[in-house]
Amino acid sequence: MTSETYRNPVLDADWSDPDVVRVGDDFYLTASSFGRVPGLPLLHSRDLVNWTLVGHALERLEPAEEFAVPRHDCGVWAPSLRYHDERFWIFWGDPDQGIFQVNAPAVRGPWTRPHLLKAGKGLIDPCPLWDEETGEAYLVHAWAKSRSGVKNRLTGHRMRPDGTGLLDEGKVIVDGDRIPGWFTLEGPKLHRHDGWFWILAPAGGVETGWQGAFRSRGFFGPYEERIVLEQKDTDVNGPHQGAWVRTPSGEDWFLHFQQRGAYGRVVHLQPMRWGPGGTSRSSEAESGGGWPVLGDDGAPVAEHRRPDLPPQPPAAPATDDDFPGGRYGRQWQWTANPGDGWATQHSGDGLRLTCVRSHDAHDLRKLPHVLTQRLPGAPCTAEVELRLDSDEPGARAGLAVLGDAFGWIGLQRGTDGTVHLVHRFAEAVAEGERDAAHPRLAPEGRARLRIEIGAGARCRFSADVGDGFRQSGPVFAATPWRWVGALLGLFALAPPGQGHAGAAAFTRFRISAS
Repeated sequence: MTSETYRNPVLDADWSDPDVVRVGDDFYLTASSFGRVPGLPLLHSRDLVNWTLVGHALERLEPAEEFAVPRHDCGVWAPSLRYHDERFWIFWGDPDQGIFQVNAPAVRGPWTRPHLLKAGKGLIDPCPLWDEETGEAYLVHAWAKSRSGVKNRLTGHRMRPDGTGLLDEGKVIVDGDRIPGWFTLEGPKLHRHDGWFWILAPAGGVETGWQGAFRSRGFFGPYEERIVLEQKDTDVNGPHQGAWVRTPSGEDWFLHFQQRGAYGRVVHLQPMRWGPGGTSRSSEAESGGGWPVLGDDGAPVAEHRRPDLPPQPPAAPATDDDFPGGRYGRQWQWTANPGDGWATQHSGDGLRLTCVRSHDAHDLRKLPHVLTQRLPGAPCTAEVELRLDSDEPGARAGLAVLGDAFGWIGLQRGTDGTVHLVHRFAEAVAEGERDAAHPRLAPEGRARLRIEIGAGARCRFSADVGDGFRQSGPVFAATPWRWVGALLGLFALAPPGQGHAGAAAFTRFRISAS
């Protein structure tokens, strides 16, 4: 790679289902956040290659009581980000509730509270379009079979121009069952270009599928289709679902995800042009003008010339944190709506997490008070310093890798008052954790904790309790949730009981490349 080129992925972590919009010289990206809080992350770039996390559009998930406990694969699915009438708009589908939208005059807010645009089960992946030529507004969405019994089709609506409601019952505008070889059609992004309505939508499943393009002279169809991006002979499986964006100089680019197991859905940047390319699956596909051609004639690129945009310094979403004043950075999210007093602010540095009492102390997957961030997509080492400030027997705190299976290393107060280093794990099918290594004494009640994450998200745990780092237990292979990549997490907890159970202090969280 040279200064004139970039290498994929441009976001090497789980920024699932990305959508991007350009406003002036700035590009903004949002992504699925599922059941984590705050939700709807907002990233900024000037060159489509270097991105920073600037905030979130959703402070809490609603209804609040339903997200008081972890619902890891629910919540915010596949948002669409648009700029219209001098406001930013984000539409998303909650598969159990319906289609929501929020909007704001600036990307950093203030964002409105979620507005339920269409209630119903299985309504996912919505995308609006304001037609500047006619003043009409439209919405397209997909379906989740797990909730609705329906999939592989896209439904279109006319929408109120103010985005507050829909003007009809909706009509199926693309039926994937009628297209030979197509299945699991979803994730539509709606555009108007060159006199056509365009829907860029993936099919074929997140690990094995392809990116399709559909066009019609009228919003309600009929649409003709082509495959415009697929794996071919590359190692980029399932390259699809993403965003078409145009630079000020008129270049077209497409950002999409690749499902990478425990790492989740990493983001790639593909060059895009208009031409006769693509794979025809319709007898009508030869009519009319050009079609989008993504990547290297429909195959993902590993390295490519940078977009024609002003050079920018290298940047990536933050991972390290000194927790100044007890505050945690934007990269952290709770596994459910946060409760009062989980993290306390103070005058110095370091994160103070309350040892929250829980009947689910044996299973981190069930705890809402785990503070998480995305697992990096490249080999790295995560490290943090921990002090257990709790005299409660059974109180514990640590550093975790969290997914359908989980592993953690940390400190626990014993019934005799001593503090031990413990290392525990749980398989995906297990209902609770068990020891991954024999506990050993931590005489000062402190430890430096480390997880070395190698190829294939294989994790090696180690700790220093005053006598240098020593490896602990066997290698642990991180696993994703169903739709979410594995997470790094910090936590403090205590068994059920009465009264305050103390706290744990975390300092100097670092992730370094291996």
